[in-house]
Amino acid sequence: MSDFVDSVNIHVKAGTGGDGLATFRREKYVPRGGPDGGDGGRGGDLYLEVSPHLNTLLPFKFQTEFAAQDGITAGRQKQTGRSGHDLTIAVPPGTSVTAEIEGAMQTIDLLFPGQKLLVVRGGKGGLGNIHFATPSNQVPRIAELGQPGEELELHLELKVIADVGLVGFPNAGKSTLLSMVSAAKPKIAHYPFTTLSPNLGVVELDDFIFVMADIPGLIEGASQGVGLGHDFLRHIERTRLLVHVIDAAGTEGREPFEDFQTINAELKAYSEELAQRPQIVALNKHDLPDAQAYDDMLRPQIIEWGIASEDIYSISAATNQGIKPLVVRIVEHLREMPERYVDLPRSKEVLTFQYANVDQNAFWIEEEEDGVLRVHGKKIERLVSMTNFAQAEALDRLQRVLGAMGVSAALTAAGIQHGDPVRIEKAELIWSDESGNR
Repeated sequence: MSDFVDSVNIHVKAGTGGDGLATFRREKYVPRGGPDGGDGGRGGDLYLEVSPHLNTLLPFKFQTEFAAQDGITAGRQKQTGRSGHDLTIAVPPGTSVTAEIEGAMQTIDLLFPGQKLLVVRGGKGGLGNIHFATPSNQVPRIAELGQPGEELELHLELKVIADVGLVGFPNAGKSTLLSMVSAAKPKIAHYPFTTLSPNLGVVELDDFIFVMADIPGLIEGASQGVGLGHDFLRHIERTRLLVHVIDAAGTEGREPFEDFQTINAELKAYSEELAQRPQIVALNKHDLPDAQAYDDMLRPQIIEWGIASEDIYSISAATNQGIKPLVVRIVEHLREMPERYVDLPRSKEVLTFQYANVDQNAFWIEEEEDGVLRVHGKKIERLVSMTNFAQAEALDRLQRVLGAMGVSAALTAAGIQHGDPVRIEKAELIWSDESGNR
């Protein structure tokens, strides 16, 4: 199995709040002690945080389910249960996180070491019976269950963060070039798709350091997923500069200028913006006579296509010929360009997905496929999830809230009949004409 994994799906769940307690004091000389049940602890939150020590999503191939710790059930004598521990999951720089939030897909990019995303929030702890005592009910036998933690399905996609991306057909010499200019040791052999994952190398020239990525070989149709297709085109998106390596000797039986046109057509088909990225052309394999013969014909064609003459270099990655001038030109380009993501905030503020600012009391009713009515709404769903249906007083409380919020009247207007089921959150209640609902 390759150690490089750049796309995974995972399921994350925050901790459920601890249950509240319905207990009473038992004190000497106090025969009718009041309620003393405490509140449950809050469930732990779940975060993603960028780690500079990771460069792959491989760990998520072996673990796809993650859950923060649940809150602890309350104690007697008004003791609050302990909150669950938060869970922080490390991801590599360049990870895009996509989730469906309120029916719409949202994506957040995690780019810098230490950048943090609050993915799902822990549930509130349930209230103990000390909160339900009233002058008319001094011995409440009711306590809330802990609120379930939020959960989401996440798609994680890693897009390599590099200053320079090497593009070109398989066996054009990209891996060899990377090995010559950096300490990277990519696998090099004479057959298509030697490189099956992006290789990164750190290149240093005098006081200037940059990261170069060897993007696996593209072929015609890559923008539609042919060959390695979208698996690696995404990794070019975040580079500032492209170095287009061409087999100028035509050793694979292809015509060099057609290779150049084909790769650029695929870049444009994938992204118009990517096709406009600054580009240097490296005419490789100039240690071979055929490359030298092609040179006079290739240069005018590439210049006519739109590449400046000072950005075309004849090189031999295998023999290190012409490599130094090429690197010098790359550095000149990078010095003139703005830093990557210079306009993005680098504060320590924790990122979050965007949720609509909806009325907590709002609700709506829909008929499901089997004809059963379902009530939706943040407040009513939260209340039902935290209701202990084993407690008679909890059911009475739920019935009162349904009436006060207008849910009972709305269900009646929707045509609900005695004995019909109605669903709220994960509960299914049976409607009763005598008492509104059960």
